[in-house]
Amino acid sequence: MVFVMLATTGWTAVHRPEGGTPLRAAALAAWAQARIDGRPVPPANAPVRTVARFFGSLDGAQRARLADGYPFVVGNLEGAPAATRYRANLRGLQQAGQVEEARGRDVSLTPSDRAEAIRRAHRFASLATPGRQILTFDPTGGGLVAEVFGDLDRARRVSVIVPGVDTDLITFERTQRRFTAPVGMAESLYEAQRAAAPDSGTAVIAWAGYVAPTGVGMDAATGRMAVDGAARLKTLTTALPGGSTVALFCHSYGSVVCGVAAHELPHRVTDVVVAGSPGMRTQNVAGLHTSARVWATRDEGDWIADVPHLEVGGLGHGADPVSPEFGARLLSSATAKSHTGYFAPGTDSVDNFAKIGTGAFGSVVCATGDDTCRRGFSGAEQD
Repeated sequence: MVFVMLATTGWTAVHRPEGGTPLRAAALAAWAQARIDGRPVPPANAPVRTVARFFGSLDGAQRARLADGYPFVVGNLEGAPAATRYRANLRGLQQAGQVEEARGRDVSLTPSDRAEAIRRAHRFASLATPGRQILTFDPTGGGLVAEVFGDLDRARRVSVIVPGVDTDLITFERTQRRFTAPVGMAESLYEAQRAAAPDSGTAVIAWAGYVAPTGVGMDAATGRMAVDGAARLKTLTTALPGGSTVALFCHSYGSVVCGVAAHELPHRVTDVVVAGSPGMRTQNVAGLHTSARVWATRDEGDWIADVPHLEVGGLGHGADPVSPEFGARLLSSATAKSHTGYFAPGTDSVDNFAKIGTGAFGSVVCATGDDTCRRGFSGAEQD
């Protein structure tokens, strides 16, 4: 019954071609034997503190050599300096782009595979534009990627956008419907934060660092893929440099990821905001077992409201986060325009997100038209 209801409310399966090359697999094998001036490097799966301590013991030239020599590993090492990862991922994008360009000319491949390779080459070239700060890049399969807006090392507050279904390297940014893709979402939020509080010292991360479901079929109706995403999100938030606080902005299936991760997130995560959520795999805020404030919003025209908010035999994601019984702080999302419009400039939702991201909790606009969601805050800038 649950599957039939999902299928009839817009949750349909979409095929995603695999594409890609085993660049990271080869890089991991080489990294396992790597040395820097006679010293072994830490394992690619080493704890964040081990990685941070190792890179902290290197000088700039040594970090650069590792970034240039092992870009597909160093660019994804949580705990490595952000600047080192940016350098590594620029090199990785250039190398992966060359491989995809060659595949696009390979007549032994099917026309569809060649077309996909060309699309990937174009995306990699765009991501490698000078000045972009790519924090994560793994071209394997649909790919993983994250981009930073602002100065991550100096930020006092970091906002992380956790997107939902159909997010991969190709859909990470869009020219059409720009603000429905993670890059556009992050750019819009970062600009809103700078406009609201120019001196607040914020950074925003567009994070497509987990394998998201393809379409909104069976994978999107379960928490299987959210479990891996939650582990990666925990590592990301733990590894961020400095002592910044963190706010998560979780859209659609991304809110499932945030819900699964909530009980293991570090205390620096002070706020979890969900928009257009199918559920957080719990019945209420207390079930998340987190010290973070939990905020929720949903536009009146969002089709996600028609998806059954229940959990039966592993299908479904639990209670509706905007229901009064759930216990979240309910934010206005007026003018958001349906399921994909929450980060569009000028909407109540993105303005509210900017206020949360900059700490202006006392001025958020509540969905209820009163001050219910602002309870506990009396000033414009409070934690």
